[in-house]
Amino acid sequence: MRAPAALRRIGELVRKELLQVRRNPALARVLLVAPMIQLVVFGYAVSTDVRDTSAFVVDRDLSAESRALLDAFTASGHFRIDGRSQRETDAVAALDHGRATVALVVPSGFAADLAAGRGRVQLLVDGTNSNTAGIARGYALRILARYAAGRGKPVLPAVEVRQRAWYNQNLASRNYNVPGVIAMLVLLTSMLVTSLAVVREREIGTLEQLQVSPLRPIELVLGKAIPFALVGLVDLALVTTVAILWFRVPFNGSLTLLAVEALVYLVPSLGLGLLISTISRTQQEAFLSSFLVLLPTLLLSGFMFPVSSMPRAFQWIAQLIPMTHFLVIVRGIFLKGIGLDLLWPRTLALLALGVVLFGAAVLRFRRRS
Repeated sequence: MRAPAALRRIGELVRKELLQVRRNPALARVLLVAPMIQLVVFGYAVSTDVRDTSAFVVDRDLSAESRALLDAFTASGHFRIDGRSQRETDAVAALDHGRATVALVVPSGFAADLAAGRGRVQLLVDGTNSNTAGIARGYALRILARYAAGRGKPVLPAVEVRQRAWYNQNLASRNYNVPGVIAMLVLLTSMLVTSLAVVREREIGTLEQLQVSPLRPIELVLGKAIPFALVGLVDLALVTTVAILWFRVPFNGSLTLLAVEALVYLVPSLGLGLLISTISRTQQEAFLSSFLVLLPTLLLSGFMFPVSSMPRAFQWIAQLIPMTHFLVIVRGIFLKGIGLDLLWPRTLALLALGVVLFGAAVLRFRRRS
């Protein structure tokens, strides 16, 4: 039994696109090798962990207790003492000139006060970078609390806190960021390459041949999208393997569910690329348009900043971005192991965005044809 004519036409166009990818080594490297390199670079570079933060110490007590406190402060690996003094003005100058991010001031009489149960120290933090300052402050307070607990005397107000982090027990930012990088790379690869598809046909003069062929606009759009959907799934498999085996990101969910959700995510991603392709006249214009779309996507999707902390209007705008929903999906599958019973609203949102973007691309192509 022969396949319907429409399916045969789409199949031939898909075969043509895959042959072009195979015959173009540069394009193959962009599609397969570049995402691997980008994941390694972003996996190491994109981190909110604070390590070896520069610290300035003012120890006016010079006692065994103050030295033990400073040893505990540096033993964690979060802080590195880059300067010492007995004058508080030197600590202020170090913060002002950027030579230190935090300053710890141990007053004279610290040992005696500690023995009496009222030991106090002063912690100064450079708040220029609020994210780093907040994390460094949190680390410092935990170190001081552990020191106080070990001494049996409170260095800070006596509040007992017992913490337990679920899903990411070590609070490693890499476990949170690497799945986000996977979502970004799949979007970047699929959207960028697809946005060049129709434009390339127009520039080399073969678009007119496709327009006079029996291919309908919807068939042409599907024929252009399916090959890069397959490439996107291959990229997903490669970068997921690197994330799990190289970066040791815990994977607690279903690989099958991740593949299905990624396929759903590719629908709006490819639709967006095709829409850009139909409104661009040159490959350079399509390339620049893709990056104009990518920047607000990274800023508003939750990749860099939590959506919940944005103004209400921008939170609504974020729901129109496919990556917003897939970030929740991929991080939930990786870290929490959640299933479709909790992810179905995000899945439906991706399908709805895919229908809208693909429909817009088909209408736009039909109008230009």
